[in-house]
Amino acid sequence: MAGKRMAVEKKAQPKKVQFEYSAPEAHEVFVAGEFNNWDKKANPLKKDKSGKWKLILPLLPGRYEYRFLRDGNWENDRSCSGCVPNNFGSLNCVKIAE
Repeated sequence: MAGKRMAVEKKAQPKKVQFEYSAPEAHEVFVAGEFNNWDKKANPLKKDKSGKWKLILPLLPGRYEYRFLRDGNWENDRSCSGCVPNNFGSLNCVKIAE
């Protein structure tokens, strides 16, 4: 019908979300969270010349809990301002993909 607009359903598009962890002395750093079913080895970060480990992941808009695994030890994101308790007596970081 002329003059009537059809509602177009928008599909959520993944957003590029950066994870960064400063640990010049580390040998390996991974990020695990709700976005990868807490798979400890699924998402390795790459170290740059300054000693920062970085990774960009395409995530659908939403809220994600995560932690870093540095040389086999769970660590929190030091730059994360929002953490929530987990079932293991520690905290998970929270990242919002918008």
